[in-house]
Amino acid sequence: LSIVACSDARTAPETDPKEGTMTAPEAMIDRTAGIVDHTVRSIEGDTVDLRGYRGRPMLIVNTASKCGYTKQYDTLQKLYEEFGHRGFVVIGFPSNDFGNQEPGTHEEIADFCRLNYGVTFPMMEKVHTKGPEQAPIYRTLTAESPEGMQGEIAWNFTKFLVDGDGEVVARFEPGVDPMDEAVVGAVEGLLAADG
Repeated sequence: LSIVACSDARTAPETDPKEGTMTAPEAMIDRTAGIVDHTVRSIEGDTVDLRGYRGRPMLIVNTASKCGYTKQYDTLQKLYEEFGHRGFVVIGFPSNDFGNQEPGTHEEIADFCRLNYGVTFPMMEKVHTKGPEQAPIYRTLTAESPEGMQGEIAWNFTKFLVDGDGEVVARFEPGVDPMDEAVVGAVEGLLAADG
């Protein structure tokens, strides 16, 4: 789950012209907090070592089935289909943290995603994205990412673009559609940089 290449400016994070998109110069990235260092559980209950995604750009998204942004499952799938053959991956983390909009069981969520949106990208078990039970991967995303991308998750479908080294390079807020040119351009930039 990836984003555009950073500029040569090394002093402060940049704000993309599209509101809700943040990027950070490479020099500001904390190299101690790699997303690929986490182990999570798939929605089927299997252990997933994210080191298996090293070298692959990722877009990590907290999802919900009863949200105004739920239709983004469709464009997340389109983004995955467009770039998945080049190594890009979307990873969904269902969460019931916002408005009780993901109350279902893991099986219900998986069925909903598959039947309504044809989701084939990896879905993980439901997690907490904030609060005292916050999942470790979300602590890394919100507290250990570059300074301009830190901060509590505000709502469902917040998107973090992660490069092949497991470092967060962009954050897109819920209102930014996965097929928005800012997201697509960032993904293309990461894939081009990786070769």
